[in-house]
Amino acid sequence: MPRLSALSPQKRTFLAGTLLLTGTGFACRILGFFYRIFLSRTIGAQGLGLYNMVHPVFGICFSVCAGSIQTALSQYIAAHTGQGKTVFRFGLAISMILSVLMALGICNYSQWIAARILLEPRCAPLLPLIALSVPFAAFHACINGYYYGMQRSRVPAFSQVAEQVIRMGLVFLIADIWTEQGREITVELAVLGHLIGEIASAAFTLCSLCLFPPQKEKQAQAVSSFSLFIPLMALALPLMGNRLVLNLLGSAEAIWIPSRLQAFGLSSEEAFSIYGVLTGMAMPFIMFPSAITNSMAVLLLPTVAQAQSEGNQGRISNTISMAMRYSLYMGILCVGIFTLYGRSLGVSVFHDSNAGTYIAILAWLCPFMYLATTMGSILNGLGRTSTTFAQNITAMVLRLAFVVFGIPRFGILAYLWGLLASEILLAFLNLCSLSHIAEFVWAPWDMIGKPGLVLAFAIGFGRAVLTAFPAGFLGRLPLFLCTAMEIFLIGTGYFGALLALHVWRKKKDD
Repeated sequence: MPRLSALSPQKRTFLAGTLLLTGTGFACRILGFFYRIFLSRTIGAQGLGLYNMVHPVFGICFSVCAGSIQTALSQYIAAHTGQGKTVFRFGLAISMILSVLMALGICNYSQWIAARILLEPRCAPLLPLIALSVPFAAFHACINGYYYGMQRSRVPAFSQVAEQVIRMGLVFLIADIWTEQGREITVELAVLGHLIGEIASAAFTLCSLCLFPPQKEKQAQAVSSFSLFIPLMALALPLMGNRLVLNLLGSAEAIWIPSRLQAFGLSSEEAFSIYGVLTGMAMPFIMFPSAITNSMAVLLLPTVAQAQSEGNQGRISNTISMAMRYSLYMGILCVGIFTLYGRSLGVSVFHDSNAGTYIAILAWLCPFMYLATTMGSILNGLGRTSTTFAQNITAMVLRLAFVVFGIPRFGILAYLWGLLASEILLAFLNLCSLSHIAEFVWAPWDMIGKPGLVLAFAIGFGRAVLTAFPAGFLGRLPLFLCTAMEIFLIGTGYFGALLALHVWRKKKDD
């Protein structure tokens, strides 16, 4: 097995960054599960449904004033490291101006937005809290983009942990205080927690920037901020349009699902409860393993941007093949785990059988979702932002068609079918676009057949180990603990077998 020191500096940086982001991502998601469990048992499924209706408003603001500028900063700084500080300051100024304007707009028109756009007046008092979080989110997003562009992922990684820990600690404290005062705990607590998390992340990244600024090997000639406007906006505006339209369509989806469920014959309370179970309980389980692929995606963008600026086509091809292989490895494992144990997880964690059913059905999303995440990031890194924009729109429109026309006839199952169809289409379109840009290795046996057989072996291995326990021992354990043990054994067998095959093949090739 090759040692880390034998890898190229670029691969070592990418591997170390991915492992760091993955580790902190898993830590945040584990903490997030406890937070979700707490919310589900305090504000209920209907409260989660309301929270997930107002959250797209934040997503729209973030897409305009933060997310697109963060990605543009990461991409531009990766290709022009000597200008990193100047580019960061200019991007931050633009982001903060936009974020403050959008926050003021939401605060002033919260009643109108709730009644006319969200079609739910109960959302009105929640919108000002969402609005206040936008400038803080924009601030830490720009700092993270600066660090990612300089190939320094520690601060962005640990800012996620700081955000989650502080949010949970203060929300639990507030809940205790409200309970002692006899005050009812409502969805307002969840929105307040969102604001607390954004403030915590902004404070952490600001302190880190002051104490541990990204270091550059050499300083390029100073440039005027105004001369950066056109190249930076050329990267940011297509991404901004992409994210804005997608978030607008996502907001329409969040608004239409409860109304279409009512057209199916459910009451308002039942519709919001089902929507809350799906988005607040089932989807977090499906998204949990994406900590790995999301970490890869964040680091793939500056990696391929730098390779493209150097004219290193071989590095781009190798990056595509590597990302495709590991996305499919993770996705195939998740299909096996969630189809086998989805119902047990839903019942044991959230005490809701519907959550378990949705997890088992959504399991088939995983390979395509993870593949689309990494391939889309590579396309953005190669400057094909208009391509990803068109492809994401196409997939989202397909999903909305299932919402509008399918839910009134088939209920929430139509939405689950739409999710699967849209992710399959998006992954296929991403791969087709990349095949016209760079050559990469597509090995069906190595990427699909081998992990499929290894998964079957891992399931057998896990169940064989469990039979070694004394009779009746597992039956005395809580359902969640028993399920977690089985998943751990399958995951260990799966990755252990893949690693063994990799080492064996490497020795054979040598």
